[in-house]
Amino acid sequence: MSDLILKNCRKQSLIGGQWVNAYSGETIDVEDPASEEIIAAIPRCGADEVDAAVRAARLAFESASWSRMRPIDRGRLLESIARKIEDHADELALLESIDTGKAVAFAKMLDIPSTVEVFRYMSGWCSKMHGETLPVSFDGREYHAYTRRDPVGVVGAITPWNYPLALGAWKIASALAAGCTVVLKPAELTSLSSLRLAELCLEAGLPEGVLNVVTGYGHEVGKALALHNDVNKVTFTGSTAVGKQIAEYSLGNMKRVTLELGGKSPSIVFDDADLERVGPGAALAIFFNSGQICFAASRLLVQEKVYDQVVEAVAAAAQTFKLGNGRDADTMLGPLVSRKQQERVLDYCASGVAQGAELVTGGKRHGDKGYFVEPTVFANTNPSMKIVQEEIFGPVVSIMPFKEMDDALKLANDSIYGLAANVWTRDINKAHKMAARLEAGSVWINCHGIIDAAAPFGGFKQSGWGREVSAEGLYAYTE
Repeated sequence: MSDLILKNCRKQSLIGGQWVNAYSGETIDVEDPASEEIIAAIPRCGADEVDAAVRAARLAFESASWSRMRPIDRGRLLESIARKIEDHADELALLESIDTGKAVAFAKMLDIPSTVEVFRYMSGWCSKMHGETLPVSFDGREYHAYTRRDPVGVVGAITPWNYPLALGAWKIASALAAGCTVVLKPAELTSLSSLRLAELCLEAGLPEGVLNVVTGYGHEVGKALALHNDVNKVTFTGSTAVGKQIAEYSLGNMKRVTLELGGKSPSIVFDDADLERVGPGAALAIFFNSGQICFAASRLLVQEKVYDQVVEAVAAAAQTFKLGNGRDADTMLGPLVSRKQQERVLDYCASGVAQGAELVTGGKRHGDKGYFVEPTVFANTNPSMKIVQEEIFGPVVSIMPFKEMDDALKLANDSIYGLAANVWTRDINKAHKMAARLEAGSVWINCHGIIDAAAPFGGFKQSGWGREVSAEGLYAYTE
């Protein structure tokens, strides 16, 4: 089944409705991170292909078939795309597992439904975006003043490798709902599902040129998109360092920018929490998807009275997670996405030991094939350590004790990031006080990672600019 899907899936870029190779003929190898085998090759495109895709997107944006499409019909088209994805759910989940290494079961449970739901959610907005009439006073005479929401234009969308299908859908569905056209640059490590999604969009009736996909490296294709003077907006999900470069590249024509960047999210456990839920809950908050999630709760702050108990519970949960190939039915955690990422995470584990953190469990490579790293728990850490301050993007959690609420807040907010946080407590007053004072775009109470298209997602501080999905995210694609 895997071989058949790989054989039949698209391995070309999509420009103006045509499937094309890189003009240079160069390709990028696609690797299965569970086996380290080369499984496919995609085009290594560059600035010339980006220019062609942007021209195609501009022509489509100005064409009557798109610009004059009735909002209700655009909504119907997005719903058709959602149904296409549902019809191909098993195929897409398997493709996502092959490409990223994640468990097929979790791709079916989260990635595919999330992709479907954002198209379905945004389909309803197409006919509900409107301006306002404004009561202008000025000199006392009567004036008729009103606002409109018009699509911003051509959107350059750059997506990461951890959730290529779902995060691509966030950007594509929002842009299309607003009436924009898109040039998508998926991560070079995980482009296959994005190409298949584009193919399904065409099958659903999306006009040619409205969605274009250009594969290649970030420093070539991504940079060209952000620099391009005929791109009106760029939306990027990835590291903070690259996000800053994207912002600089975008200054040329003052294009609109949305950045969803790094995180170092705190998980805060008070001594009145339901400790039976905290152990597995805090463990999943960091180890799910092998820690390769921007909002992973990689800093665990625990009130002193229950500190030892929570450390023991999280370590015990970590040791129960089965590592393996994502296509194996009993796999809980798949590999990291690449050798480079594996080496990066293992270097952080070594630095934790070197700086005096207590290694409770994990910290090593798992097996002799594939890019696996054991779920890793460090106790007795402090804010001066690299593993506490820097985003690792792997299955590594640092646990620190605190005395009172103010101490927890100080530790939690002591970060350049502010993407998300969670709080474990039975005290509703404490929960709301913490949520109000935490410098985080999302705060979950007695849970973590509840993401929905209706709720805005994004961060404070160096976790980014703007919000994705929801009405707020949608309006970012309009003027």
